Amino acid sequence: MKVTLAKSAGFCFGVQRAVDVVNKQIEEGTKPLYTYGPIIHNEEVVRAFEANGVKVMEEDSDENYPSGTVIIRSHGVTRAVEEGLKEKGHNIIDATCPFVKKIHRAVDEHSKNDEHIVIIGNPEHPEVRGIVGWINGDEYTVIPNEQAAVDFSVNTHTSICIVSQTTFNHNKFQELVEIIKQKGYHIIVLNTICDATNKRQVEAAEIASEVDAMIVIGSKNSSNTQKLYEICKTKCNNTYYIQTADDFMPSDLSSIESVGITAGASTPNNIIEEVQKKCQK
Repeated sequence: MKVTLAKSAGFCFGVQRAVDVVNKQIEEGTKPLYTYGPIIHNEEVVRAFEANGVKVMEEDSDENYPSGTVIIRSHGVTRAVEEGLKEKGHNIIDATCPFVKKIHRAVDEHSKNDEHIVIIGNPEHPEVRGIVGWINGDEYTVIPNEQAAVDFSVNTHTSICIVSQTTFNHNKFQELVEIIKQKGYHIIVLNTICDATNKRQVEAAEIASEVDAMIVIGSKNSSNTQKLYEICKTKCNNTYYIQTADDFMPSDLSSIESVGITAGASTPNNIIEEVQKKCQK
């Protein structure tokens, strides 16, 4: 069987940076050590850190955690959360992805200019919730899909600044922006989709269109992995969404001559290698 592994599969820059920050604090013996929410969307990684004494601080929890070092995850947090942690006496280490941090600065600046902020993305995703928390005032709209873009309406004299969740599908982003543009508003568009995300999606689509089966590896609550699966599924009907090598059997690919493998930005290399080896067997 021919196995094609996407070159872009696995940790992106922002995720690797966040994981490295946690590992450094573990090595230095920092205690108590927390991450605000799961450091990345991968249960295997989170469990490994917990085994090394890293406690996940529940989001918006009223629990009184003993003062310690809190690592802000790659998705980022709201301004209020950051300030609240400092007020409680915690030492903050900010591991927010620099590309997400750039969006925080953009919405902060543009909202101060009385522009209505439009965020294209999933309103329930922690990255989007974090971005909302850096907007000054309540002049913002989160648009997750085509219907929301069609329904979107503000005063015709309002200036609009459009940003995107970094892991949003690039083509869908362009489609939603076009719908909003047709409404005649004065619009500033900041394409804040991470370049690595776009490359990963393009490569996944290319591979999926050339193989008999496609395997997408990543956590079920990973937004970028879900989008990879959706993209691959449109190109290859035999697309599997798994979290680890244990989630599929070689017999699933018994009549397959070629298989492609890609993985979300929060998937460790060891899991990708295990899946690749299982396919080759």
